[in-house]
Amino acid sequence: MKKVTVIYWSGTGNTDKMAEAIAEGAKVEGIDVILKNVSEASSEDIFDADAVALGCPSMGAEELEDSEMEPFVESLNNDKIKGKPVVLFGSYDWGDGEWMRNWEERMKGYGANVIAEGLIINLTPEEDGLNKCKQLGENLARY
Repeated sequence: MKKVTVIYWSGTGNTDKMAEAIAEGAKVEGIDVILKNVSEASSEDIFDADAVALGCPSMGAEELEDSEMEPFVESLNNDKIKGKPVVLFGSYDWGDGEWMRNWEERMKGYGANVIAEGLIINLTPEEDGLNKCKQLGENLARY
């Protein structure tokens, strides 16, 4: 059975809602979906998956959260990520998505196969945003 792993960090709950919707969308026939907060995850959760979704809101000066998510993402700089289908997502309050563009380039630099533009949603995801999350999850599962 194909495994899709969704790992995220959320401060206000907005990225958590996105992660849950992505996991829901990925639950298509024949797909085992794992949803974990980054505090409960290890890099092996990523390396053992067939496809991966990583989520983190924009923090500070458009950066990844630095105490849990940043070290986790750094741990993925490993040959085991090469070619793995990956999507990125997160919420933001201000800015233009620079943190997501930087994160995409970083993951590509690690060798991950970033299969879609990072999904960013301003503040709390509404129905339209949650539907985009579900679609992203379904696309990842079918990749």
